[in-house]
Amino acid sequence: MILYPPAKINLGLHILAKRQDGYHELETIMSTIPFYDILELTPSDSDTFISSGIVVPSDGQPNLCQRAITLLRRYKDFPSVRIHLRKQIPIGAGLGGGSADASYTLLGLNQLFNLNFSNLELEDFAGELGSDCPFFIRGGLQLAKGRGELLKALPSMDQRFQFVLCNPQIHVSTAQAYSGVKPNNARKSIEEIFSKEGLSLLHNDFEDSILITHSLISKLKQELLAAGATYAAMSGSGSSVFGLFEKDQKLSLTDAINQHVVYIGPISF
Repeated sequence: MILYPPAKINLGLHILAKRQDGYHELETIMSTIPFYDILELTPSDSDTFISSGIVVPSDGQPNLCQRAITLLRRYKDFPSVRIHLRKQIPIGAGLGGGSADASYTLLGLNQLFNLNFSNLELEDFAGELGSDCPFFIRGGLQLAKGRGELLKALPSMDQRFQFVLCNPQIHVSTAQAYSGVKPNNARKSIEEIFSKEGLSLLHNDFEDSILITHSLISKLKQELLAAGATYAAMSGSGSSVFGLFEKDQKLSLTDAINQHVVYIGPISF
């Protein structure tokens, strides 16, 4: 079985409050994008994980895909499986690639071995693997709240854009990103801005500090806007930056953008 876990972007991201459990209360709109890893699941004599493409770092702990196998076996037994992950989505870039891989492992195992878990059950399992993981069980365009696991499907905007995604290959740690954020719960919600005021007024709170400390990320965003992007933003806690351009617009991208582009193509919301 071959699956294609997609990356995601955040259309705006508000940090609302620090929670007692150590996490932050947030709200964001997440959308899958047509940029994929490749995941192959094959019945095998023993559980095996291999990867190719972008190097998947190892800290001596099981990969998220391997953790997905262990998690599902707590609920139902199934044969051993060989996983081959072709990694194409940049790692630590705010694109959710690892979460997508884990969630699609759950989806694939459920289908491959006829485990008959519902998508709601898989979402609950995915939430044990990471805050972004339940989103990838659903996909599409979703309002996310809580730690990111509380989802609400949003209606399509019926707008088509040209999408330019840049990865400056800068690692921004989650701890660093959150340390520069001042939570704010006294403003319009992301959902209200998105539905009534449009994309251009959305904001990612992580940008307030990260664009100051990482000039290249700031430069890429500003050059996407100068090139005519309707909306440009950093995705998640960074460091990837994307721009949305009108569907028929002729793109004129600077050398700085072209040096860091990892995907250009159509996208709809």
